[in-house]
Formats: sequence, structure tokens, C-alpha cells
Amino acid sequence: MADVYSTLIVRNIYKRPSTGSEISSQIIYGEKIRILKNKKNFFKIKTLNDNYTGYIKKSGLKKNLKIVFKTFRLKTKIFSKSKRKYFLTFNSRLPIINKSENFIEFEKGKWVRKKDIRLLSHKEKNFVKIFNFFKNCRYVWGGKSFKGIDCSALVQLFYLYNNKFFPRDTKDQVAFKKGKKKIVKFSRGDIIFWKGHVAVCINKKKLIHAYGPRKKVLVMNIKKTIELINETAKLKVKKIIRI
Repeated sequence: MADVYSTLIVRNIYKRPSTGSEISSQIIYGEKIRILKNKKNFFKIKTLNDNYTGYIKKSGLKKNLKIVFKTFRLKTKIFSKSKRKYFLTFNSRLPIINKSENFIEFEKGKWVRKKDIRLLSHKEKNFVKIFNFFKNCRYVWGGKSFKGIDCSALVQLFYLYNNKFFPRDTKDQVAFKKGKKKIVKFSRGDIIFWKGHVAVCINKKKLIHAYGPRKKVLVMNIKKTIELINETAKLKVKKIIRI
């Protein structure tokens, strides 16, 4: 087994060693992973930030990266000689090989602005600020970036940015912390779980979630959302925990 870092902006984790397989999650730039098995054009891997397993294609991996910074924008522009526009997604982890007054070089010929990054140790306690980065991003099953995100990844990214472990999937998230099954009055920071879905209250009346039926991340009324999910999916609130 070997530990490596991903140097692709976003890469898919597949359930099986085939690009035709279901995408279960994603890995973003600078994430550290452990190679478990060699499968022709794929590696079976485990992500070291949340112990998630699956298969990835073999390209874009490096053994040694001294991570110093992480991105603090939904989309952090990469400055290079390329005519195409490239962006790193939120919480990408970066080394530094050179710097100027306003930029750092994280890969040969690739620079980002200092104002778009934070030190690896930086913490952001305002979870609403992080969730709002993703408002109106499209819903994508298994997604974890500005290109598309799902409900459990939206919640997990707050914890990962703050260098804390939190499971990837809702079935594991709901069991990770103690909570209550029923709350009459909701408040800021309540995480609401249904079977296969999760949302976070941004105040006592509204929540934010990556909502599959509406195909995007959006803010909705808490009580109306609970009623809507009950009516359309026949699902009741399973558990409420605090962020």
C-alpha cells in the first residue's frame, strides 16, 4: 500500500474499476489517498480524510506534496499560460513552490491569488458562509465541487475544511453523532436527516440543502420542506443533530 496525493482538479471515485460504473464520490486537488490494490487502469483506494473506498483512474497522482494552503472560494482561478480557464474548487489543498507579492505557485506554471487561499490550519466557524458558497450549484449524485454537489457532501465539506472527520454518506452521518428524533422548534445549526437526505438550518425558519428534485443547492422553508419530502417521498425526519 502507498499513500499519494491527487493532482486533478476533480476526479471521480467509482464503485467498480470502470468509468461506466456508478460514481459514488469525488476527490479534489491535494486530497491524500491510500492505494489498496492495482486493477489494470485503476487503483482501488481509500481516502484518508474520511476512509471512503472505491476505484480511481491511475493518472494525476503524486507521492510527495507538502500541503500548506487550502482554497477559500467556490472557484479559485488558476493563472497559467493556458488559454482555457481553469478553477480549483473549495477546500482544494495546495503546496507552494514559489511566491510573489500577490500570488503563490502551487504547480509549475500554475498560480493562484493569495486572497483566494488560507493556511491549512485556518478554521471557519460560520458554516452558513461555507454553505452559501454553493448556493445555486447544481445537484450531482456523488458530487463534491462547484461542478456539482450532493446533500451529504455539502455538509461534510464544512467539517473537512475545518480539518475534522465527518462521514461521507448520510447513512453514516446520521449515526455519527447523538441527536433527537423530534424537535418542535428548529434553530441555526440543526442538521436534519431523512433516509438518504440531509439539510442544515441556517436560522429558525430556513434550511439549505442540495436538493435532488430541484436539481440544485437552495434555501427553503424548514416546515414546508419537511411537509414536501413527506408528501413526495413518503419520508419523515429520522434524526436531528447539532453541527
